[in-house]
Amino acid sequence: MFVDESERSGYLMAAVLIAPNALHSTRSMMRGLLLPGCRRVHFKTEIPARRKLVADKLACCDLVVNIYVARGKSEKVRSKLLPLLVDDAIGVGVTRLVLDSRDPVANGRDRLVIGTRTKAHDAGLVYEHIQSSSEPALWISDALAWCHGAGSDWKRRIAPITGTVVDLGQL
Repeated sequence: MFVDESERSGYLMAAVLIAPNALHSTRSMMRGLLLPGCRRVHFKTEIPARRKLVADKLACCDLVVNIYVARGKSEKVRSKLLPLLVDDAIGVGVTRLVLDSRDPVANGRDRLVIGTRTKAHDAGLVYEHIQSSSEPALWISDALAWCHGAGSDWKRRIAPITGTVVDLGQL
């Protein structure tokens, strides 16, 4: 499971489930979408035509994105959403959780939340923070978080691969 967040009229986390046997081909597809000189696909900086291309390609992939959203102060919201996300990951048998690395302090807060407020350890769930530039699967969660947060046509484009949407409302 690969997780990234987006902030747009709320705090949103996109958790992308990619089957282990589809991971290599999915990463290769994402690398193939890189523009010359770019280190990653980052939706915030892509032009609309590229966003449409990437979203449409992702909608045809063998993956599922679960969305977790709430409104309020970012770190408070994240600390409420992360345990739900981890519990859902454990529930579907995820063994490795990769979060987009933020900064050492924020990453430490995530580890504390996961370690103390979830059953990750008991379930044998391995979790780590990785820089998005080195993990193409994180580009997917970035793109899908952006699409869901943008709403309307963007949500429609990713609907075929959208699984559960958890909205905690205002916190």
